[in-house]
Amino acid sequence: MEKDYQLAKWLNNELSEAELAAFKATSNYELYEKIKKYSTELNTPELNDTILLERVLAAKKTQPKLIPLFKNFIFKAAAIVLVIIGITFFLTLNKPETYLAENGKKTSFTLPDNSQVVLNSGSEVNYTKGDWDDHRKLELKGEAYFRVAKGKKFEVNTNLGKVTVLGTQFNVKARDSRFDVICYEGRVKVNCNNQEVIITRGQGVSFKNDKKISNTLITPKKPEWLQNEMSFDQELLKDIIEEMERQYNVSVELKKQEPVQLFTGKIPSNDLDVALDIIGTTFHLKATRISKDKIVLEP
Repeated sequence: MEKDYQLAKWLNNELSEAELAAFKATSNYELYEKIKKYSTELNTPELNDTILLERVLAAKKTQPKLIPLFKNFIFKAAAIVLVIIGITFFLTLNKPETYLAENGKKTSFTLPDNSQVVLNSGSEVNYTKGDWDDHRKLELKGEAYFRVAKGKKFEVNTNLGKVTVLGTQFNVKARDSRFDVICYEGRVKVNCNNQEVIITRGQGVSFKNDKKISNTLITPKKPEWLQNEMSFDQELLKDIIEEMERQYNVSVELKKQEPVQLFTGKIPSNDLDVALDIIGTTFHLKATRISKDKIVLEP
């Protein structure tokens, strides 16, 4: 009831500044605004009082026809149903599509334009299907590999930066404060903290805390993680442990101060024992499996 009261006050321009700000923050405000806009654009013919009077006087007098109350109710109910169907269709068309790859799993799917996406473990993609033909734009949390069909501008937004292409193959990884983009075909434009970098096939760029830390050359034709390998370039042990937790769906506890040593190399994502051996040898740590999904690393 309170929501309907606020809507009525908004339609009558009776909301205070504070109430208007709160109303605009609601999830349905954009829908209300569109309905209000389209309603005001409806045109009705101008009414000529003289012509109308002449037509009424010239009309043949007939016995007024009574419409039963229940029929009047049916007409109103039908109109309400049509409005509800229209609003439901609009909301369904603009409902965000979400794809999620849980820890320890990978997920692949196809976008409306036949572009293909593969999500790495612990990653998520959101996009709106209704306006995809006009705006090929999506939100990424985590890491994904894209094979983009040629067409209009294709945009990948993350909390760390944005990637823009027309039709190509590339990989985007946005984890914590680290942002990595690798181009496998075509050309990719990367924006991070007002910095713009264009990379082409076989090139990659990395940012840490919004600062560019490296440009790399790559030789694989696809991301290593698609072939069950985790690839790292100058990364801290903390970041490596977090990626292992996502890939193997385990919890890893480090019982020592984190070393400042950076790691560059590959670790398998389908053999936990080998992965722990590489970490142990590199950082002089002993791995102990407390349970099936609990591991402790200590000197």
